[in-house]
Amino acid sequence: MFFILAYLVLFACCGMCLYRVGRGPTAPDRAMAIDILGIVVVCFTALLSLKTGEAFYMDIGIAWAILSFIGTIALAKHLEGRGFDE
Repeated sequence: MFFILAYLVLFACCGMCLYRVGRGPTAPDRAMAIDILGIVVVCFTALLSLKTGEAFYMDIGIAWAILSFIGTIALAKHLEGRGFDE
């Protein structure tokens, strides 16, 4: 019962994030929604790892979190107008 409720909440969060990505009035709003969507994906992998008992899903979540962090930093630098070497 816990996992079903958690999945439903995460699906609702995905829907709200996708709405904000589509309707975001500014680029930083869209960037924040994409970042939150990455966090929700990591939560999905963590729940899947708990439910199945497989550590492989947790590895996927950690890799996704690292890539999401790097992407957020790159997008923030781009929106600020600075280069990647600064």
